[in-house]
Amino acid sequence: MALDPPTLLVLTTVLAASAALYLAIEWRSVRESSLLFWSAGFATITIGCTLSLLRSNGFLLIGIWFANGLLVLAHWFFLLGVSRFTDTRLSRAWYLIFATWLALLALPESQAWSKLMMLANSALVGLLALRASLLLRPHGKSLSIGAVQLRYVMLIHGLFYFIKAGLAIVPGTLIDLASFRGEIIQVSLVEGAMAIMLIALSMTGSERYRREQRIARLAARDPLTALYNRRALEMRAPRLLSEVSAARPGALLLIDIDNFKLVNDLYGHSAGDRLLVALSEMIRSALPQDALAARLGGDEFVILLGNASRERIVGLGSVLREQFHTTAKAFVTPEAVTLSIGANLFQHPPENLAALIDQSDAALYESKRGGRDSIRLVDCTEGEAQLC
Repeated sequence: MALDPPTLLVLTTVLAASAALYLAIEWRSVRESSLLFWSAGFATITIGCTLSLLRSNGFLLIGIWFANGLLVLAHWFFLLGVSRFTDTRLSRAWYLIFATWLALLALPESQAWSKLMMLANSALVGLLALRASLLLRPHGKSLSIGAVQLRYVMLIHGLFYFIKAGLAIVPGTLIDLASFRGEIIQVSLVEGAMAIMLIALSMTGSERYRREQRIARLAARDPLTALYNRRALEMRAPRLLSEVSAARPGALLLIDIDNFKLVNDLYGHSAGDRLLVALSEMIRSALPQDALAARLGGDEFVILLGNASRERIVGLGSVLREQFHTTAKAFVTPEAVTLSIGANLFQHPPENLAALIDQSDAALYESKRGGRDSIRLVDCTEGEAQLC
């Protein structure tokens, strides 16, 4: 079977329909709006390619200009999908593209009308594709391998259409849109089929990577406070602990809410959850850059510090206790709801994180036995304990 223009259009229709269906199925599973917009873009291309076949039967307005308008709409859907994928808001000026296209359709026909329409159509498609490529440019590190691939596919696709726009108005260029004659049209059909395959693969790869990353983040986070869970802390702690030395001691703070059960008993578990979330936000806002924080479970939290000192530990613990005391005043209980902290300052990396937590747990127990609402610091660099 020869790859003449009608055959290429049929092939493009099948590819676009397949991509639209696949992305729609993916959207039903994960409900990502970018997938829905990308699926709508390929569905629009499917309709446009089907209508393009009608030009051979004399339906030029529908088969040429309406079909080309759908191509612009499809790339607008692609741009919307990329903006949702990158969490970027598009300016309302991009909606003027449709007004531009309708205004061109209203122009009186003349000898140069066909070339002008082809110029406008190609330029608008190229503009939308290049804007999508710019939205995908990496910031610091790329969003994913699929997103990088999609960026360059959209870049090349956009540049191709700008070149096509320029060639369309070159004097003597042979263009017969009604009968698919002209090198520009032939090359454009081939490029379109290849672009659909590459764009579809890149889009699905990008969203699959995003989904895997989201699942990994959910698996590493405590569902209530969004801090790391214990498993995630154990995976990330070795890197921080490997940098511990006499010149850069490390520290682990084990934090527990005193009389937390009273809040649950008197005000309900939803109130207790709000208090846990409030404490997690305090920890997150006070957390130094070279530190890790996690919720071990219940009302117990842990902070792992690098490049620590007594002053840094006491300062951090005091800030958290003061802020928490202000928040906990909202709950009137027979005994005060406060924070007890057990801390361990060390200069040699421990055998494992569990042993380090056990040492801080012993300090936490001493803090509670000493009256609560305090910090018990075990300084392993000096071999002494101190109540702060």
